Amino acid sequence: MIANQSNNNDRKVKVSVFGAGNAGLTAAYHFTRHGAQVALYGSKGFDEQIHAISVEGGIKSLSEYGSAKLDFSGFEHIDVLTTDVKEAVEYSDVLVLPVPSFAQAPLFRELLPFLSSGQTVVLMPGNYGSLELTKIKNSEGYTSLDITFVEAISIPWATRITGNAEIAIFGMKTCLPIAALPASRTAECIKKLQAIFPLKLTALDNVIAAGLENINFGGHPLMTTLNIGLLENFPGKFNYYTDCCSPATAKASNKLDQERLAVGKALGLNLKSELDAMNELYNMSAKSVYELNKTSETHGSVNSAPDSSTNRYITEDAPYLLVPCAELAKLLNVEVPIVNSVLHLTSAFNEVDYFTNGRTLEKMGLSNLSSAEIIAHIS
Repeated sequence: MIANQSNNNDRKVKVSVFGAGNAGLTAAYHFTRHGAQVALYGSKGFDEQIHAISVEGGIKSLSEYGSAKLDFSGFEHIDVLTTDVKEAVEYSDVLVLPVPSFAQAPLFRELLPFLSSGQTVVLMPGNYGSLELTKIKNSEGYTSLDITFVEAISIPWATRITGNAEIAIFGMKTCLPIAALPASRTAECIKKLQAIFPLKLTALDNVIAAGLENINFGGHPLMTTLNIGLLENFPGKFNYYTDCCSPATAKASNKLDQERLAVGKALGLNLKSELDAMNELYNMSAKSVYELNKTSETHGSVNSAPDSSTNRYITEDAPYLLVPCAELAKLLNVEVPIVNSVLHLTSAFNEVDYFTNGRTLEKMGLSNLSSAEIIAHIS
């Protein structure tokens, strides 16, 4: 343990947050602000902010950033700051992992020896991580460990670290759709987690629905691919949502969205369109995705466009969102030419085969199962 910063024992709800990046610091800050006691864990080598928070005495959330007025400004002490994974795991029976998809498996392997039956592991975003982590748990000899995974479609906030122990929260969704693995536990998980989360949690059918409903699916990999030349040649010059979305790219994104919806329909899932989901999440009433991207105050307040093909908009969202969709589409005999085209192009950009290196059915423990067997497996 680096520091035990608060002696406030009046807060009865405890939560452990794993990861000291943008989302981890924001989660620790906002969960504390919302009334929880928080342990924030940063693994060695990624613990710079853990030490900074210890020095500063807490996390500061700015009221302004540049010309943007920010939400949820203030200062919060964090109960426990630690680089000891055992301490963080044992602090609470609710463990929140707001980390990129590629960090889920290595982080989970750190946690695994110290986990106990009855604990809940929340992945933000989920991106089918619960399926891969369940396979890891069982293959490494922990089959009797009864933990519940929860997948959220994304993190709740538009946020970034702006300095030592300092964050800027540009906005927050109005709700956060989630699903548990198994799906039969979703309702009880919402009841358990709602006291911690500062926004409404809503139920999805299952963790595959949670992956397909990730709103990054329709924009990040495709729009980055369509704009990559300008983004690389003029780094830092663009706002991603207002500058990279044009009438033509919006049409391509709509075709991609139709492919996602077709995969969901073939699985018996009733998914929302990207437009309906974005309007609901950000309390808007845009008539098109193009209009939404152009008018969203949450997304338009800062230049945030990627400046290379190695940005997470590709390196996370192509292998961990598009690959599972492509794999399911192949199983279901659904044509997804835009999904596959983006995967071919992004693989070429980064000289990696996302079709094999991404989150495949085999990695999720779903190979050799029919669609009906997959739904039964996650229910």
